[in-house]
Amino acid sequence: MKLLSSLFNRSSGPKKGWNGALCQPEVPVQIIGDLHGCIDALDGLSNALDPDIQVVCVGDYVDRGEASAQVLSALMAKTSQASLPWVCLRGNHEEMLINFMDDPAQNGRRWLRHGGLQTLASFRVSGVTETSGETALRAARDALRSAMPDGMEGWLRRLPLTWNSGNLWVVHAAADPEREMTDQEPETLVWGDSAFLRAPRSDGNWVAHGHTVVDVPSAAEGRIAVDTGAYFTGNLTAALCKPDGNISFLRNERRTKGH
Repeated sequence: MKLLSSLFNRSSGPKKGWNGALCQPEVPVQIIGDLHGCIDALDGLSNALDPDIQVVCVGDYVDRGEASAQVLSALMAKTSQASLPWVCLRGNHEEMLINFMDDPAQNGRRWLRHGGLQTLASFRVSGVTETSGETALRAARDALRSAMPDGMEGWLRRLPLTWNSGNLWVVHAAADPEREMTDQEPETLVWGDSAFLRAPRSDGNWVAHGHTVVDVPSAAEGRIAVDTGAYFTGNLTAALCKPDGNISFLRNERRTKGH
């Protein structure tokens, strides 16, 4: 485990639109980046987190990696623990999975092309490919539903889109910088916005997000990026944001088997 240097949200001069506000959640929070089926990275990082500080996960728990089923089971348990239950947000890969459950014929091929095959395999569901017809896709959906532990499908459907404390908001992908945080389109929060990485907000709110893979986690001009590509680098990152404006990063650098 490696603790990266702390950031105090200072810059030589804020760009147009950004007012230089400190990131000040009302409570300290640990924000975990995209997991994509990497249970070893989750276990390693979890052991290094402070158990007395809130944890929020930004989404994309499934697909691409080899252990989506195990990741979902672990997160379900953590969101129901008695002391400081974790908060898990919905990512676009959870949305694709839910869409597959709703209409496999319409939505299945897209999901399978973007990692759904690995998720099915983690639940020991086979017999389907990216070019399968409607009958095979529906059979795979039914087999997946049967393989999921009790309550998992409902848990996935109830995942929230945002978490907020003070002037810190946590989302999966992005937030439209021209809209109030309470008036964001769900599609933007889950799938992204073209202006998000270009234009800083002017309202002093900070947005922590995953979805966009970065080599090094960063915090600048109201954006905190925590997706360090765990499924292909083995590096899973958590941002620790404190009410005094301090932001630091903890990263699991152990490589996942096979990557």
